[in-house]
Amino acid sequence: MNYRAEINVMPLKALLDPQGKAVAKSLKNLEISQIKDVRIGKHITMHLKAENEQEAKEKVETVCKKLLANPVMEYYEFSIYSE
Repeated sequence: MNYRAEINVMPLKALLDPQGKAVAKSLKNLEISQIKDVRIGKHITMHLKAENEQEAKEKVETVCKKLLANPVMEYYEFSIYSE
């Protein structure tokens, strides 16, 4: 079967996010003061083949752990959709 994974990789909440801080500061310079915090991460869409949804989840989990996210600095979450 064909599946699509939607993956979000974000900096750990305990760590400083310099990109997010820069955007938040720029928003204040634009007089958009209602924004309290900005965190910037990555969104990855991946298409894959697997025998079933469980196998698709296992493949995506492996890719996230070994390639897409640095567990020291980032966390990830994903959703799997059949196509």
